[in-house]
Amino acid sequence: MKKLTLPNLLLWSALAFSAACSSPSQLNNQPEAQASDWPRGVTYEIFVQSFCDSDNDGIGDIKGMTSKLDYLDELGVEAVWLMPMSPSPSYHKYDVTDYYAIHPDYGTMEDFKEFVKKAHDRGINVVIDLVLNHSGSGHPWFKEAAKDPNSPYRDYYVWAHKDDPITKGEGKTTGDDSHNTMQWHSVEGSDYKYYGFFWGGMPDLNFDNPKVRQEAYKIGRFWLEEIGVDGFRLDAARHIFTDDRQADNHQFWEEFRSEMQKVKPDVYLVGEVWAEAKTVAPYTKGLPALFNFEMSWDILKALQQGKGDSLAIKHAQIINFYEKVNPDYIDATILSNHDQNRIMSELNGDMEKAKMAAGLLFTLPGSPYIYYGEEIGMKGKKPDEQIREPFIWDVKSEDECRATWVKPEYSTEQTVTPAAVQAEDKNSILNHYKNLIKVRNNSKALTYGKLRPVNVDNKAISAFVRTQDDESVFVVHNISGTEASVKVPADLQEYKKVMLQHNNAAHINNTVILPAYSSLILKK
Repeated sequence: MKKLTLPNLLLWSALAFSAACSSPSQLNNQPEAQASDWPRGVTYEIFVQSFCDSDNDGIGDIKGMTSKLDYLDELGVEAVWLMPMSPSPSYHKYDVTDYYAIHPDYGTMEDFKEFVKKAHDRGINVVIDLVLNHSGSGHPWFKEAAKDPNSPYRDYYVWAHKDDPITKGEGKTTGDDSHNTMQWHSVEGSDYKYYGFFWGGMPDLNFDNPKVRQEAYKIGRFWLEEIGVDGFRLDAARHIFTDDRQADNHQFWEEFRSEMQKVKPDVYLVGEVWAEAKTVAPYTKGLPALFNFEMSWDILKALQQGKGDSLAIKHAQIINFYEKVNPDYIDATILSNHDQNRIMSELNGDMEKAKMAAGLLFTLPGSPYIYYGEEIGMKGKKPDEQIREPFIWDVKSEDECRATWVKPEYSTEQTVTPAAVQAEDKNSILNHYKNLIKVRNNSKALTYGKLRPVNVDNKAISAFVRTQDDESVFVVHNISGTEASVKVPADLQEYKKVMLQHNNAAHINNTVILPAYSSLILKK
C-alpha cells in the first residue's frame, strides 16, 4: 500500500468534504437515457411466502407482491424471478403436485395474471421457477405410478426391484450417481423402489420417456401462452439425467429451448447448474443464461480476505470460456440466493463489506440478480427457513404486510433496519443499491461492456475497464479495511470524469485515493 503524503491528503480532504456531508455513494453527471435492456438488466428474486402478506394470514401472497411493484420499479429492477407458486405440501413448494395451478395460500391464477399485467405495465418482466427434474410424491402421476405397476404413468418415473443391484431402473439407465442407496426410496407394500435425487418427496421424472418430455413442453407452453410469463428459471438443470449423462442433459435443454421458442421466440431461460465454468459452459447452448456461482464464491472470498486483485482476472477467464461455446450467453451474476447463507451473514454483519459486495456485483460484467432483502441487509444462515425469512418493510406498528409464517432468527428489527426507514436515509444500504443500479442501468459500458482487468500493484484493489461502443469506464474498488492510493496507469489517464464516488474516494493528479471500502468509477 502507498502511504498518503500530506499535500495529497490535504487536497483529497478538500475535494472529499462535500461528499462526506452527503451520500457515501454519490452519482455525478448521469446520462438521461436508460442503456440497459432486459434480459441484460437487473432481476430480483422473490420468495412469495416471505415477501408481502396482503390478507394477514401470515403467508406472503401474490396480491401482496403486486402491491410492492412500485418499490421494485423504484429500485430499478427490470425483472422478477418468483420461486415456485404451484400447489405443494411443503413451504418451499419445490415438490409440485399440480403444474397448472397456483397454491391457494398464494392466491388464484387470476391474481397472478393481474400481477403479470401490472408488472409488464411498469416494464418489469416475470420469470417463474419451473421444477422439471422431479415432481412431488403427491402428484397424481406418481400416486398412480406407485400403486399400479401397469399404470401408464409408471414409466414417468425411475424404478428398480428392491433386490436388484442399483445400476439401472426400469426403462432407464441411471448411471453413476444412482449408486447412492440414499437416493432410492421404498413404496410401502411394494417390491420396487423409486429414484429421487433430492429426497423421497421428490421422485425424479424419467426423461428417457418421450411422453415425459412432451409433458414438460406442454407445461412450459401453458405458462408462456396462457399466463404470459417471460421465461423460466430451470431448477436442478444438471440433474435431468445423471452425472455420467451430461451430454443428454445438454441435448434435452437445447430441445426444450427450441420447443419454447416456437411459442415465444424471445423466451428467457436461466439454468441452475451448481458447478465450475468447465461443467457449466456446455449448458449455454440450451440455457443461454446460467447463474455464475463461481464468481459469487470468489467475491465472498475476496471480501473475507480483503484481496480483490484477482476478481476481474477470474471473471474474464470465465467469460472467455463461456463465449467459446455460446457468444451470446447471459452471465447471471449473484451474491447469494435462496439456497445459500445470506451475504450479510457470511460477512459477519459488516455493512461496509456488504456495500462493497454490491459495488462489485453491479460493476463487474453480467446481468445481476438480487435475492430479496439483500438490498436492505437482511441476514440468514441455514437451515433453509432461516435464509428465507420475512421481508421487513416497516417498523412493526406500521408494517401492513410483514409475513409471520416463520419466527425469524436472523432478520429482525433489532438486526435489520426496515425498508421504509432506510428509504429516508441517504446513507443506507438500500439507497446504495438504488444508486448503483441507476449507474449501471444508465451505462452501456457497465451493462454490456467488455472487461479488461487492470493491475495497480495492490492486492486489495479490484480495478478494471469496461468498454462498449463509444463509452468506456475505469472502475476501482478498495475491498480492504485499509486506506490506499493507486497511480492511474498511463494509458488510462484520460479517465477523469467522476461517474460514481463511494465512501469519499477521490481522483487527484492521476492518483486515486481510496479510503477503506471505497469505490470510484471514472469516465473519459
